[in-house]
Amino acid sequence: MIGVAPPAYDPAAPTTATTLPVGAPATVRAYVAELFRRHRRAFWLLIAVNTVAVVASMVGPWLLGDLVERVSQQTADLPLTRTAALFVLALAVQAVFVRQVRLRGAVLGERMLADLREDFLVRSVALPPGVLERAGTGDLLSRITTDIDRLANAMREAVPQLAIGVMWTVLLLGGLVVTAPPLAPAVLLALPLLIAGCRWYFRRAPSAYRSEAAGYASVAAALAETVDAGHTIEAHRLGERRTALSERRISQWTAWERYTLWLRSILFPVINAVHVTVLGSVLMIGGVFVLQGWISVGRLTTAALIAQMLVDPVNLILRWYDELQVAQVSLARLVGVRDIEPDAGDPSLAPDGRDVHADKVHFGYLDGVDVLREVSLRVAPGTRLALVGPSGAGKSTLGRLLAGIYGPRSGRITLGDAELSRMPAEQVRSHVALVNQEHHVFVGSLRDNLLLARTDAEDAELWSALGAVDADGWAGALADGLDTEVGSGGFALTPAQAQQIALARLVLADPHTLVLDEATSLLDPRAARHLERSLARVLDGRTVVAIAHRLHTAHDADVIAVVENGRISELGSHDTLVAADGAYAALWRSWHG
Repeated sequence: MIGVAPPAYDPAAPTTATTLPVGAPATVRAYVAELFRRHRRAFWLLIAVNTVAVVASMVGPWLLGDLVERVSQQTADLPLTRTAALFVLALAVQAVFVRQVRLRGAVLGERMLADLREDFLVRSVALPPGVLERAGTGDLLSRITTDIDRLANAMREAVPQLAIGVMWTVLLLGGLVVTAPPLAPAVLLALPLLIAGCRWYFRRAPSAYRSEAAGYASVAAALAETVDAGHTIEAHRLGERRTALSERRISQWTAWERYTLWLRSILFPVINAVHVTVLGSVLMIGGVFVLQGWISVGRLTTAALIAQMLVDPVNLILRWYDELQVAQVSLARLVGVRDIEPDAGDPSLAPDGRDVHADKVHFGYLDGVDVLREVSLRVAPGTRLALVGPSGAGKSTLGRLLAGIYGPRSGRITLGDAELSRMPAEQVRSHVALVNQEHHVFVGSLRDNLLLARTDAEDAELWSALGAVDADGWAGALADGLDTEVGSGGFALTPAQAQQIALARLVLADPHTLVLDEATSLLDPRAARHLERSLARVLDGRTVVAIAHRLHTAHDADVIAVVENGRISELGSHDTLVAADGAYAALWRSWHG
């Protein structure tokens, strides 16, 4: 068959780089089977209710066929009253059970969708911290938002409706076999046409619709970016270039639109031809059988009506199967986290002390490329250690290793002689906490946001934690105090206030070792200095590793480690390193002019 070729790939269109895995077909099938086992009672109840509805729908053709049979035999006594009463009763039963089918199907879809969301979240938070750290929030959020949205309609409608359509078709074919067995094979005449048309369409449609959606997204992104950066585009005279980019992406999107429309223009006539073939074959073959006296005209009437009723379930199956093909991609992304084994660790490992020790550590994000090399460091309990150095030297990476987020490629990082990379993540978090510039305020009350760190904390402890990070002033001025709704749709917090909430959670969690990476980066220098002094009182006696992007943080530390090119080049106190007139002294002079 000659057709329109798919549009050429656009190198300017955005592509998606996946950091978390996409589920293999076997993983997707296993998860679907698991969902079915969880909801098998509701699923079989849906099938049973649908069976009653379909059987009730076949009462009408059977009654009409019986009347035609009586008329053809010139029966004088036609039971019109009884036939009409039975027909009305069947219609009522069908209406009641069809409503139940829709209701139970929608409820089943919502429950499966809720299970899918919960399973993804539970599995995600159980992943090794390093996996989540490398994936970043963008990939996780796109899966729990965009992919869930794409799946929502499929889970609510497609899965129940597809099951209903299949059962509907099977029952109608069964009714045809029962009422007119010789005509049942006539339906099979349309099967080769249906299989050929669907195979041709479904080999092309899923990828085409995905490309169409991506094309629309690229158009929207280009237009939004142009509007947002309007002044910059005007200043640099980039108008013609942006217009050309938008026109190119629009043309590519419309090309995919035309291609998918062409696919539908082939499929729909094929489906219509299938329906005509089914009904025509039943009528023509049945007509011959009637003339030969092999079946009665009443049975032919019933068979023809049942064949006509096959139109709706076949259309239903094709419509929702197409939807499931597209949704399968999102489902594979959501269940992909099941291919990552959770890091259980060794529960028997327990720190014997609070000293942190890095011994000849090598680490890299890519094979064969080390970010840290031969790093050895010992941090005594209660020490305030500052990591300083130029951007890209490896300070934040070393901080994450000391916090147990990553495990070294070689060498060991221990807490009280227990290797951090072998300890369960929950156990590591009870001893060591990492706070960086990434923070999140959950939708809910200010109290609920703080209780995430310690669920049994009293209000007095919450206010004390807020006071420790200088947040009690603005928090006390809120209309409802701790009960004030914050987050999306609630009280709008500034980035600095959100960061103070993150630090207050840290105070409540009360770990003995802290790794602070740009923990005050969203505050202006004066406010950051004031907050750090307030925190110093709270952190007194705890081990603190601070990645110091502002050198006044290093000035207050007990020990300073200078990180250069993945190695610790200098180690000592502020005064000692300034006197040594090395790399730190140069940084200090540049900081103070």
